[in-house]
This record gives sequence, structure tokens and C-alpha cells, in this order.
Amino acid sequence: MRDEFYSIGKVGEICKITTKALRYYDKMGILSPDKIAHESGYRYYSKENLLTVPMIKYYKQSGFKLEEMKEFLNGTTYDFFDKRFRNKIDELSEMEKEINLKKRSLKDWHNLIAEAQMILENNACDVSVKYVENKILTFLEQDFNYDYMDSIINLEFSNYIDNMKNAVTGPVMICFPSVEEKIAGRCKKVRIMQETILKSSEEVSMEFGGWMAVSCYHIGSHETIDETYNKIKEWANSHNYICSDECYERYVTDYWTTKNKERFVTEILIKIKRKK
Repeated sequence: MRDEFYSIGKVGEICKITTKALRYYDKMGILSPDKIAHESGYRYYSKENLLTVPMIKYYKQSGFKLEEMKEFLNGTTYDFFDKRFRNKIDELSEMEKEINLKKRSLKDWHNLIAEAQMILENNACDVSVKYVENKILTFLEQDFNYDYMDSIINLEFSNYIDNMKNAVTGPVMICFPSVEEKIAGRCKKVRIMQETILKSSEEVSMEFGGWMAVSCYHIGSHETIDETYNKIKEWANSHNYICSDECYERYVTDYWTTKNKERFVTEILIKIKRKK
């Protein structure tokens, strides 16, 4: 009779599972030994019981917790299976959305770090003309007092996004209504902009891009960024371009990534057109 049973060690060997896990399954009431020797306390499992282990592994693979498996293993109705499986599919779908959001956020941030590394390694601070691809950004009009840290790590904007039950990704951007006022230190109002993971309503969304711009990276503290603005203005004038009043600062790396201001990388973008 004993030959028809397997010791706990043998079950662990056959099923590639630890004896500790088997004892825990017994404690949880989902897989108990068929008999326990009175004198030695050894546990023995029938072949039929042993075949429960692959079922447990499959339920675990499918995302079910041990507590959830109990009724499946004890035998239940198809309707019960249907309801529980549908609920688990819905639960995993929500988890998938959350994981994809995290992956998107990490990927976008990693891309910004890679961009900054290349700019720093090549000291790529030349002025150039580029096409800015069109995208939809969420925005918030705010007061501005030249406290860049407060504007970039922006509590009001963060709460604004939370209230919309959304999440942001990619670089923070600020739109200044006037280059001249910005350089002169007289800019009082700005538009904070960033891309959101989920689609935002039209009233809080704006189109950005779809035009030609003069572009230049600024390396270092935001307090010295006027030097790069003046460089752009001189370049545009000498190359027969007219700059628009609006300007944009795209924060590639900033307080979110490093405390070393000398390693900040900011791209300045200003719409341009040729002089007639």
C-alpha cells in the first residue's frame, strides 16, 4: 500500500517544489497529505493528490493567490469559474495599464537623460533651425517670479494633473509670451506645459509644434540662460531670420534629475520665419 504513496521529499523532487512550500500549502488547506505516519510524522501523498501541484502552479501563473485557488481545487461550478476568471482578467488588465504607464514614464525620462548626456559630451550648444513635431500638451497658466525650481517641480501643476486623474510624462516646458520681457526680468505670467499619458479634455489641451524654430541648448544654471537667448538673437539676425515674440524652454534635465546646476540641459525654442 505504501508504494502507492509519495513522501513529501519525493513530491518536491518530482514537482520541482520545496518541502517548505508543500507544508505551507497544507497549512493553507489547498494541498494536504493523504496520510501522516503516527510514529515518524512523515507525510505521504497519493498520485492523484500529487497532480494538484501543477494545477496550483498554473493558477499561480495566471495571477491567482493561494486563498483564491481553494474553491477551484476543491471543485466548483462552471459559473463560479466564469465569474472568478472574468474578475481576474479585469484585475490584470488594470495592472497592465499601471505597468504600461510606469514603463512609458521611465522610458521617456531615460530618453531625456540620454539626450542630456549627448549634449554634455559634445558640448552641443550651437544654434540651429529645426522642425518641431506637432503634439498635444496639457497646460496651466501661472504666475512667474523667476524661481525655476518652483516652476519646474510644480506643486500646483502636479495637483492639477492629479485632479484630472491623469499622469504626465516627458519634459516640463514653459512658454514665455515675450522673449524681450523674459530677458528683461519683467515676465509675470507663463504657461506650464507637459505631455499627459491619457488624453486630456480640449479646454486644458493645446497643440504644440508643427512649425520651424530656432533651437539652442543651454548647459548650466537657469540663472545664466539669458546668455543663450542673446546668442540666438544674434544668430537669427545674422542669418536673415525673424523670431516670434513667444519662446519656449524645454527642460531636458533639471532639478528632477540632478542637484548639480552646472549639469542642467535646457533647450530654447523660438518660432522663426525668413525676412523678406
